[in-house]
Amino acid sequence: MPFIVCREITVHCEDKYRLSATVYLPKGTLKGAVLIGPATGIKRQFYTAFAEFLAANGYGVLTYDNRGIGQSLQGDISDHDATLQSWGQFDQQAAIAALISEFPDSNYHLIGHSAGGQLVGLASNALKLHSMFNIASSSGRLLNMKLRDQVKSHFFMNVFIPFSNLIFGHTKSQWFGMGEPLPSAVSKQWRTWCNGKGYVKTAFGKTIDKHYFSELTFPAMWVNAVDDFIANDKNVRDMMSVSPNTKAETLTLNPKEFGLKEIGHMKFFSRRSEVLWQICLDWLAKHSEQ
Repeated sequence: MPFIVCREITVHCEDKYRLSATVYLPKGTLKGAVLIGPATGIKRQFYTAFAEFLAANGYGVLTYDNRGIGQSLQGDISDHDATLQSWGQFDQQAAIAALISEFPDSNYHLIGHSAGGQLVGLASNALKLHSMFNIASSSGRLLNMKLRDQVKSHFFMNVFIPFSNLIFGHTKSQWFGMGEPLPSAVSKQWRTWCNGKGYVKTAFGKTIDKHYFSELTFPAMWVNAVDDFIANDKNVRDMMSVSPNTKAETLTLNPKEFGLKEIGHMKFFSRRSEVLWQICLDWLAKHSEQ
């Protein structure tokens, strides 16, 4: 594997909030620069192996923790005012700016995992991206799930989240194996958006006055898996409709075809799923011409 330089940086948001981030820089010619947008409540270290793989193949990479998550948590989580909206409007915008600063005069790509791809149109500088490759990114609409999946998702969203926020002041999503604890305003907005249609679209004209989803025209790949009940085909299409002007393609993966037991919502980034990573590498190579 080519030598990779890895260093920790601080990303400064427009509202003065500071995010913890990691930059991966390969030795040799830089082919392009990639921002990995994290899923809801997922720390940047989850993407380390994947980021190293991209860097080993010539791409500069930046990973980051959203505010209220991992090393970007400042103060008590029960007092934190982070929202999904702030993750897009401030955090992802600042992360894109940091990527451009770290790798000037390059081409820029977002690899969005779940929320990391859903929020892109809230960042004003998303227009500077050359492409987007989303994994398990969808509206997460409860009504588009199979009945048994609706039941458990309904319990988590509409029973557990309000209960946990009331009792603990935040959502203990880690009890359900869903990443880090969430600030209450994040999970409250998450609940509202997944009960609606078009995820973030439910907030247009309400809490969101300005967005850039309709202005996005870059190539976009939406990847899901047959064993992902959240990012099922209906929910992927629902999320795609929010960015109607991108040059969108879709790809649905079957784990059996790659010798894998599961992919689901999270396992694309597992070291055991490295066989899938070439798909992303091929996409980046195709869209890295400046």
